[in-house]
Amino acid sequence: MDITSYLSDKQSVIEDGLKALMLQTTGSFAKHIEAMRYSLFASGKRVRPILCLATGEALDNSLETAKNLLPVACALECIHTYSLVHDDLPAMDNDTLRRGKPTNHILFGEAGAILAGDSLLTFAFELLSREDNSTLPAQKRLRIIEMIARAAGPLGMVGGQTLDIESEQIAVPLPVLQTIHRAKTGALITCSIQAGAIGAGATIEEMEKLTIYGEKIGLAFQIVDDILNVTSTTEQLGKAAGSDANRGKATYPAFFGIEQTKAKAKEAIEEAIDALHGFDAKADPLRQLATFIYTRSN
Repeated sequence: MDITSYLSDKQSVIEDGLKALMLQTTGSFAKHIEAMRYSLFASGKRVRPILCLATGEALDNSLETAKNLLPVACALECIHTYSLVHDDLPAMDNDTLRRGKPTNHILFGEAGAILAGDSLLTFAFELLSREDNSTLPAQKRLRIIEMIARAAGPLGMVGGQTLDIESEQIAVPLPVLQTIHRAKTGALITCSIQAGAIGAGATIEEMEKLTIYGEKIGLAFQIVDDILNVTSTTEQLGKAAGSDANRGKATYPAFFGIEQTKAKAKEAIEEAIDALHGFDAKADPLRQLATFIYTRSN
């Protein structure tokens, strides 16, 4: 299969879903919604929602499953976008460029960006809980909501970001670095796959394999981010290159060097693909997505 075409097709599906579900810039809250939409539609790769849809296809490629998972996928993208808006704030990473465009707080002010992120997060759970969006049984929807909330919260993405900031400019042991990567980036990526698996009716064994897959590509994704921050230019990344070293962040290249870090990313990807043993050709997009995560340039 052609992963480039697959990604393009799925990105279009996600874009259409977000446009249909997202609030419009009308009425008293138009400026606030404009700030939400600015970052949400800023040409992201949509990796997390695509992983959710691809997992559903690997287990049950029916139209009903795809329809049920689309709001889940869109909610995941809202949560990811909120995290980027907040990460870029002056009190956090203090970035002025994201995806080649001014960051949210540069255009809408610090308070406007904080509130836009708050609303994207809250709106995501509205999408997940609305009965008109899905034919999934309430018990499955509740399980998905619980899983996503845990992955995004104090023991997941938010906790990982907190530990990441606390670890700046100090020497941290490897277990702390691994915890940062697993929580800050890996948790929501793994959860995107698990949510797709729940929606598609995965068995216990399938869920176990897909969870391993998610954990490994989540680790690889952040390791590759660490590498690109060192080896790429600002123009290639669409955000400030070299920022990790400037802030004294805990990263794999700082700990292992570039070549050994590349080897660790490749190892994680190989383990992710191995975890899909027993899945048929419907899981090929997941296999190709793992390779894409390792070979991407931004």
